This record gives sequence, C-alpha cells and structure tokens, in this order.
Amino acid sequence: MKRLTIRLALLIVCALSINTAFAQDANTKEVVKKQTKKKVVPCKWHKANNFSEGLAKVENAKDKWGFINKSGKVVIPYKWESAGDFNEGLAYVEDADEKYGFIDKAGKLVIPCTWNDIEDFCEGLAAVEDDNKKRGFIDKLGILVIPCTWENADEFSEGLAAVEDDNGKYGYIDKTGKLVIPCTWKDTRYFSEGLAAVKDANGKWGFIDKSGNVVIPCKWEYAYVFSEGLAAVEDDNGKFGFIDMSGQIAIPCEWSYAWRFKEGLVAVRDRSLMHGFIDKTGKLVVPCTWRDFDEFSEGLAKVQDANGKWGFINKTGQVVIPCMWDDAKRISEGLACVQDANGKYVYIDKTGQVVM
Repeated sequence: MKRLTIRLALLIVCALSINTAFAQDANTKEVVKKQTKKKVVPCKWHKANNFSEGLAKVENAKDKWGFINKSGKVVIPYKWESAGDFNEGLAYVEDADEKYGFIDKAGKLVIPCTWNDIEDFCEGLAAVEDDNKKRGFIDKLGILVIPCTWENADEFSEGLAAVEDDNGKYGYIDKTGKLVIPCTWKDTRYFSEGLAAVKDANGKWGFIDKSGNVVIPCKWEYAYVFSEGLAAVEDDNGKFGFIDMSGQIAIPCEWSYAWRFKEGLVAVRDRSLMHGFIDKTGKLVVPCTWRDFDEFSEGLAKVQDANGKWGFINKTGQVVIPCMWDDAKRISEGLACVQDANGKYVYIDKTGQVVM
C-alpha cells in the first residue's frame, strides 16, 4: 500500500511537472509570437525632413508638401509645391505660381506668396528676391524693411548679413540696411563667434571682426566659420587643420578635408577619402572608416558604410543604430527621418525604433 501511495505521488508530481513545462513552453511561444507580431510601421512619405519647432515637412505621392506633428498627424494640409522648415515660428512655402511666402504653425498664410525666392527667418528678418532678381529683407509682418537692391544676400547672423553688390563684391549690412563693412571682398561667410571668413582679391582667406578689421591675415586657401573656438583652414599643400581665434594653428594641417566642430568633435577626411572624427586636441577618436557622415547632433552622428547604407554612431564611434537605411537626416528633437529601400520615409527615435 505504501509503495502504491508513493507511485501515485510520483505520477502526480510528473504530471504537474509536465503541465508546468507545457505551460512554460506555451508562454515562451506566446512571447515569441507577440515579438514576431510586433507592429512595424511601413515607410509612407514620398519625401520628408527633420522636425523643427515641433513640426516636420512631408511630401505625399502627388508631390505636394504639408506638415506633420510628432504623432504623425498631418496638421498642415498637402497643398504646397515646396516648403522650408519652421524657423522663428514661420516656414516659407511655394505656391502653384512658383511664388514664395510664409505660413505660421496653424498653416495660415501670414505673408503672401509674392516673392521669386526666399530664405528662412533669422534674427527677425528674411532675405527675399523680387521680380528684378534683386534681394532685400522683410520682417515678420511681410514689410520690406531693407530694399531689394542687392545681387545676393545671406541670412543675418550676429546682427550682420553678407551682401553682394553689382560688381560682384561682398560686404556686410546691419538690420537697418546700412552698409557697415564695404563691398571689397571676393567672397564671405557669415559671422560666427564675432568673426567672419573673407576672401581677398588674391583668392586667399582670412578673418575680419564686426568693424571690418582684418584680425587674421588672408593667407589660407580656404577657411570655414569659427565653431567652438576653432575654424577649419586649408594650407598651400591642400591639407586641412584648425586655427584658434588668434590665428594660431591649434590642430596641424594634415587632413584632406575638415568641417566644423559640433558637440566637441569634428569630421575629417583622410587620404583614402574615408571619414572619422577628431577632438579639440586633434586626437582621432572615431577612426576614418566611414564613406560619408554628418556632424553630431544630440549626441549622435549619421554615417554611411561601405555598402552605401546609413546608420548612427555615438561619440565613441559605437554604432548605436545599424547601417540599414538608404538615406538619413541628422537627429533633431529626438527623432531622425530615414529612407527605406523602396524610397519612402519614416521617423526613428535615438534607439533606432520606428515611431511613425
């Protein structure tokens, strides 16, 4: 009787164990099933751009542009031939007559489409081009506050804007339209950190201050804007390095190309035409293994691998979003716009998860 009781007990335990095992297996299969069935959002926009001030411009299959919010909802209808990103609360749009104006975030046309060409608002003013192909500036009411008398005009930066006169020479105006730095330069860049790169009659680049004084002599083959205290320059041997704001070489000219510092790092190109990133001491912190790149934004930089696919790396060079996209925009407001193999766009977060 005792043996029978023990056998019955063992049978019960085995049965319970088998049931438990089946239950665990069923649960595991259910988890796998759920993971397999995890919703993948199909790429749906014909063209798209990054978010700016909470909205992103997108293009539908009919080649019309509108804007979505971060839920993916179309909040400004598809009706424009082209559109810019929102900047200072407004975005430029192009109508069916190929004229440009500005809309607000409600989609209201607040500055009529009357201009041949237009730029984003910067420091309260936007460059516009009239029917005579001359450029001036409007304010946010659409009032022409600086007459269209210039061959070309850049956006305002640090209170000044570069302009080109009828002789093809460049100088700078202030926000009243007054020419404060004469048009004597062959080419110019915008002011950044108090200085602007300028190109002289001999084709050499240097830097001026806001009074127009040359503070770094024009001796470089190329110069870019100052960013985080350093500016890329090209020497007579076609090599790129960086100078500080006194004009002293801070990072030797040894790269085949260099860009601007962003978040403490800058992209450089080596002799094999591959790209990596250096820090402000000139140390190569991300090896030159990438075919193409973009500057760091919100801690990540997009990079293109040898197969032409785009992904994202962090500041140690670690790939945090795999190179699987045909195109990618930089991270903006926590999201990046990416393109799949079918040519359609979606948005991913900083973990690489498709969110809309």
